[in-house]
Amino acid sequence: MAGRGMNPRQMQQAMRKMGIKNESMKGVTQVIIRTADREYVFDSPDVNIMTVQGQKTYQLTGEPAERPLGETAAAPGIPEEDIELVMSQTGCGRDAAIKALEENNGQPAEAILQIMTG
Repeated sequence: MAGRGMNPRQMQQAMRKMGIKNESMKGVTQVIIRTADREYVFDSPDVNIMTVQGQKTYQLTGEPAERPLGETAAAPGIPEEDIELVMSQTGCGRDAAIKALEENNGQPAEAILQIMTG
C-alpha cells in the first residue's frame, strides 16, 4: 500500500534514536578518487556524512570523469567537454588540449585553430 512508510522527519528521529547521524557536507567543489592506475574526478558532487557509533561513512553522488593516473587536470573553469572537444577535433593529447585552451582564454574554437595551424 502506498503512503504507509515513514515520513522523512520520522526517519530522522528514528535514526537519531539508534545513534545514526546524517549530515550534508556543504561547499564541496571536487572529489578525486585515485586507484593504482586511474583517477575518478567528481566535480561539484553531493557529499553526505553518516556517523554510526563514531564511524564516519562518506557517500558521494555525481558523475565522475575518468582519466589515467598522472594526466594533467584541467585548470579551474575549463569544462571537461571543451577539453574533449579539442582532443577529438585535433587528435592531440589531453595536456596539449588543456594548454591550448589556457592560452586561448578557454575558447575551444581558438584552441583548435592554434593546434591545427601550429
